Amino acid sequence: MTTSSRTGNTGTTAPTPALLRTAAELDALPRPAGAERAVVMTMGALHEGHATLIRTAREAAGPDGQVVVTVFVNPLQFGEAADLDRYPRTLDADLATAAAAGADAVFAPGVDEVYPGGEPQVRITAGPMGERLEGASRPGHFDGMLTVVAKLLHLTRPDEAFYGQKDAQQLALITRMVRDLNFGVRITGVPTVRDPDGLALSSRNRFLSPQERHTALALPRALFAAQDRLAAQQALHERAKATAPGGDRAAGLNKLGEARAAADAQAVALARPNGAPAAVRATARAILEEAAARDRHPLVLDYLALVDPADFTEIPDDRESGDAILAVAARVGETRLIDNIPLTFGALT
Repeated sequence: MTTSSRTGNTGTTAPTPALLRTAAELDALPRPAGAERAVVMTMGALHEGHATLIRTAREAAGPDGQVVVTVFVNPLQFGEAADLDRYPRTLDADLATAAAAGADAVFAPGVDEVYPGGEPQVRITAGPMGERLEGASRPGHFDGMLTVVAKLLHLTRPDEAFYGQKDAQQLALITRMVRDLNFGVRITGVPTVRDPDGLALSSRNRFLSPQERHTALALPRALFAAQDRLAAQQALHERAKATAPGGDRAAGLNKLGEARAAADAQAVALARPNGAPAAVRATARAILEEAAARDRHPLVLDYLALVDPADFTEIPDDRESGDAILAVAARVGETRLIDNIPLTFGALT
């Protein structure tokens, strides 16, 4: 394998990543004694989101550690051959991105290398969590994902592996698999990276026309509007409690002279103890429905769900505290997009 040199942001030079094509080459990759190996798994078509993962892995591994990036378009994760064929392959550009972000090696095997003799007969099953949301929309997707992640974890043998929180359900399932099956690796989630307009970075964004991208911005708008609604509602409730300690929330709001907010809070209070989950869902859904009603390039909603991050079951409307994930999936034109945002109920954000 050959390497050249690159110049980093500090002006120092370092070797470009070694390109490894086989498991034997990966096994032969020298591993620094006493240092950690960090792995970032991708399907290629690397963008700034992937670069952020690699930089995070580089920082975690330290200057003496090792960062390995995998590039493999896993056929087990695609329900239709057309989707698999359409997925972008940009290995030369991926190598450049990996180099700039600080990777030491890129493992880019072919399908025959990962699945010698054809598709594996024994696979990882994602279980009930893998049948919800993305799993319901893409049957078998998570079984295929976990199977290849398990194989790549065995092949790369990392101390720590990094995954983006944009794929929140995927991250949750990998974390659960590692815990349930006693993999000796730490799993670390890295926050979603967004373009300046708010759209979460994705390899699929390149398929959006300018007009479709404009429609797609409804996804982050819906999520952040819901986050703002939750923060405002929780702040208002805290003010109400401070104004009328031990009294009723609507009365406290009325004392603040916020009649409209008081009426809203009172209506919610009559229906359920808290009502914040319902408000979050309604706020996001209103924005998504507006985008769906457009005459040109409408958004076609797949799901909007407020779920428990532990198992991706729906959060009940009377939830008063705890963590949640507001997740959305939709199609704009021929492109399917997903996004999510973490929320915490019962705490000012």
